[in-house]
Amino acid sequence: FSFRKLWAFTGPGFLMSIAYLDPGNIESDLQSGAVAGFKLLWVLMLATVIGLLLQRLAARLGVVTGLHLAEVCNRQYQKVPRIILWLMVELAIIGSDMQEVIGSAIAINLLSVGKVPLWGGVLITIADTFVFLFLDKYGNFSFCILENKWGDSAFLNLLMVLVLLTGLRKLEAFFGFLITIMALTFGYEYITVKPNQEKLLKGLFIPYCQNCGTPQLEQAVGIVGAVIMPHNMYLHSALVKSRQVNRANKREVREANKYFFIESCIALFVSFIINIFVVTVFAEAFFEKTNADVSSVCVNSSSPHSSLFPNNNETLEVDIYKGGVVLGCYFGPAALYIWAIGILAAGQSSTMTGTYSGQFVMEGFLNLRWSRFARVLLTRSIAITPTLFVAIFQDVEHLTGMNDFLNVLMSLQLPFALIPVLTFTSLPSVMNDFANGL
Repeated sequence: FSFRKLWAFTGPGFLMSIAYLDPGNIESDLQSGAVAGFKLLWVLMLATVIGLLLQRLAARLGVVTGLHLAEVCNRQYQKVPRIILWLMVELAIIGSDMQEVIGSAIAINLLSVGKVPLWGGVLITIADTFVFLFLDKYGNFSFCILENKWGDSAFLNLLMVLVLLTGLRKLEAFFGFLITIMALTFGYEYITVKPNQEKLLKGLFIPYCQNCGTPQLEQAVGIVGAVIMPHNMYLHSALVKSRQVNRANKREVREANKYFFIESCIALFVSFIINIFVVTVFAEAFFEKTNADVSSVCVNSSSPHSSLFPNNNETLEVDIYKGGVVLGCYFGPAALYIWAIGILAAGQSSTMTGTYSGQFVMEGFLNLRWSRFARVLLTRSIAITPTLFVAIFQDVEHLTGMNDFLNVLMSLQLPFALIPVLTFTSLPSVMNDFANGL
């Protein structure tokens, strides 16, 4: 095992893990905490573990074959099923795009104290993707994978690590920075609220849901749809191709599979911890709270958003927007702004996930070589149009309510990614000696 080689393969897994931290995930986390307390943490953990296993299969497909999942589908399927698969994946990508737009718009609205309207935030998100594309196009360094010939020299090994560090693609480094922002902001909320550790551990390791009903079941299904993103498997199988591997050498292929899997484990563990921060904050602070409880606290804290919560005894319902407001009422304005920064980082970091997924999927399924700018302009326009209409003619509750529908949509799209991944990775004709035997 070599940490230097692990660092050389680090990048694709963290870009892939961004999909586990998009605004749809954050909304699912906070709602499951507010609706079910700590009782659904085990669902989050199992969904993340299953997601890791599926990402491992997708990465192995890319490493072994030198083709990503969409390219293999193109070669293995007839025209009709191939077109159906492409349409389903595009639908998932557009749904993910909408969640990013919604999250970013809400974060911008909160950070500007309402001065930037929701529709203004939606329009701002049109530009951000092209900023990231510019960063990707003009900020890349070629990534070096160096042979280990420095022996046990600590100094030279450290020097090689620094060389690899400066050789990182700037886009990968930038999104690593955004993940760090999410860890710090949501970690701040976690430290501020101080969730009960005994309940946290019980929720993680004991599959139970005492006194649960339909709302809790809906949240459990939503967690699965939010965590396991269908287009993410297409993305991961393509990202691993950015590392040079001699596929004629079984030892190199086996080594690449090992390091990509280790990197994926680390990346998804980080995303899992961030998701736990959000679930437990809302489970500890707002589980079984009523509108009247929150309304009185917001009025006493002179919050400008206190009118959001009617003075009645109905159970509190929270979303990305209300979640930030409630945190601000209970723990001060700093908690609200730090929450908004975390949501903005989640929305912006997941922007490129959909961008790259769409590019690989279109090229793989249809052999269309559109520029990234043209393709992003098409899909983001499709995603922004309904979101913009809701932002202009409805209120923020309708905007955030779209996230629940989109998480269900992701659940329905899962088979269209699972079946190809599980099928191709078990075929010796595709995977040779690396076929999955299960």
